[in-house]
Amino acid sequence: MAHESADGSGAGSRPGSRPGRVSSPVVHGFPHLDTVRAAITALYRRLSYDGIQGYATSVLPADVAFADHDDLHLGAQRVARALVQHLHLPDARMIVGFREMRHAAAVELAAGPEYFIELNDRFRGHRRDIGAALAHEITHVLLHRLGLEFPGTRDNEILTDTVTTYLGAGWLLLDAFREDGVSSQKLGYLTPEEFGYVLAKRAAVFGEDPSPWFTSPQAYPAYRAGQALARRDEQQPPLVGAGWAGRVRYARERRAAREGGGAGAGLGSSSAGPYSFEGVGDGLRVCFSCPTCGQRNRVGVRGRVRVRCGVCRAVLTCDT
Repeated sequence: MAHESADGSGAGSRPGSRPGRVSSPVVHGFPHLDTVRAAITALYRRLSYDGIQGYATSVLPADVAFADHDDLHLGAQRVARALVQHLHLPDARMIVGFREMRHAAAVELAAGPEYFIELNDRFRGHRRDIGAALAHEITHVLLHRLGLEFPGTRDNEILTDTVTTYLGAGWLLLDAFREDGVSSQKLGYLTPEEFGYVLAKRAAVFGEDPSPWFTSPQAYPAYRAGQALARRDEQQPPLVGAGWAGRVRYARERRAAREGGGAGAGLGSSSAGPYSFEGVGDGLRVCFSCPTCGQRNRVGVRGRVRVRCGVCRAVLTCDT
């Protein structure tokens, strides 16, 4: 079974754009956020807390560096081997080739032990981005072996980008984003800010700062934008880090839930929102998303409590 990966859903020019060529604008913001969060949750459920901890160190720049004087095929094989080892893929030998193709890359998802990856010929002249393309394709192999997939090509590609990033190889994909007044380039389906969001989620778990590895001038601002949103996840009621306005809103909706015998009104009334209420009276419970893995937790409304997430083991202090 072959899998082809595009550079993104119309976002930016493909690698190899000639200087001065006007390209389509890169999509920014967080249009895929729900799927990204679902992907993080699915990854934790599939690998478990202990499995995720095995990826505490990102792939290092020196391991995937590709100089212009390096042999094209030997260098690609070396980078692929480093990524295979980083992603804990045993007995998986990657054979990398180059050809003219519509997509950025393709991988043959056969039974192994050998996997065939083809990269767009344009990467011959853009070797610094070969590691990013290989990281995405090799993560497809990992997900294939794990049996983890989302329905539909779009959501499955978002899953792949998210897993690549959360497991420590996706900073390469953000670093492949470049944009100026006349041209742009982006690899992957996530927006630059969404890559930054996942990187920030990973950094919060492992205490790792990926920003010194960026060579693209546009990567750091995208990372900071994603980091700001990731921090807001930690400031939603009923978490104690919630701000004053959030606490006031939460108290109002909690009161409405108690009086109405169900979910409160407003932002907290939907199960897709930061929180919702279930039950009545003394049995009232609040459901909220874990800021680390996105798992929904249910807690009785009884003041300040400490909750351990059953999926990622994060300890959450709440004021319910």
